[in-house]
Amino acid sequence: MAWKQKSTAVFGLALFFAIILFVQMGLYLLNIFIGPIEFFNIFIFCVSLFKPGTFGYYAIEIMVNTYILYTVFIISKKVIKQIVLLRSFRHKIQQRINIHKTSELNVTFNRRNNDIVVIHDKELLAFTFGFWKPKLVLSSYLIHMLDSKELEAVIYHETSHQKYYDGLKVFILQIISEVMWYIPLTKWSYQNFRILVELVADEFAIKRMGSELGLGGALLKLIKNQLKINPSAVTAVVHFADETVDYRLKQLVNPQQTIPVKIRAWSVIYSLNIFVVILFILVIA
Repeated sequence: MAWKQKSTAVFGLALFFAIILFVQMGLYLLNIFIGPIEFFNIFIFCVSLFKPGTFGYYAIEIMVNTYILYTVFIISKKVIKQIVLLRSFRHKIQQRINIHKTSELNVTFNRRNNDIVVIHDKELLAFTFGFWKPKLVLSSYLIHMLDSKELEAVIYHETSHQKYYDGLKVFILQIISEVMWYIPLTKWSYQNFRILVELVADEFAIKRMGSELGLGGALLKLIKNQLKINPSAVTAVVHFADETVDYRLKQLVNPQQTIPVKIRAWSVIYSLNIFVVILFILVIA
């Protein structure tokens, strides 16, 4: 799968920067609460550049501690907010569940985990939500509007999001891009990963269906009806028709065409310069 490989590479790029940062933060905190550590730590190195007791020493120490506290705060805030929103969102879904249709679709598509949920709604809704055990949510109106092949394609598309935990990955990249805002490649990874996972899901559905007709028909109907979903900013929700539709239609029209995931040269240069500086510090230390 070409798109799957690209999405994995984009996700891995941001994760690479994040792992380096979080490991260094962890070592710094261990040094404070447990005692001196043998491993090099860039935060300790920055503080050690100044003579203890001087203004510069205390200033850089405050800056380092503030940045680490800021990072911990942002991550904690995002995680808690998403947990609360997911619970609220799940409760709303349970209130609108169509038990008969839910049972029928799970049997029809042989869903052993009963992970398809049908809700009463007058909008064309199709999305996957949740982190650990993602559910596929479809509206009763969507089921009514789509034919059997189109519905099957939508379910396969959402199954891809479920199988690869795209909601969780998007959430992780969102946190990384906010915490590491000074490295443009992290924001680029977050924005483009959202496009790539949709292309991966389309590719998954086409492969299972053996044709792009069902998927194309479903996309056109959803676009025509101007699908809109407001999941209360729940990042764990990945829906079928979003801002990536333009890319997806191009791919359906011409599967051989390579859709470039554009990246600005300045962001690459800036990000690499920061990384090189970090490596330089590691070497001279």
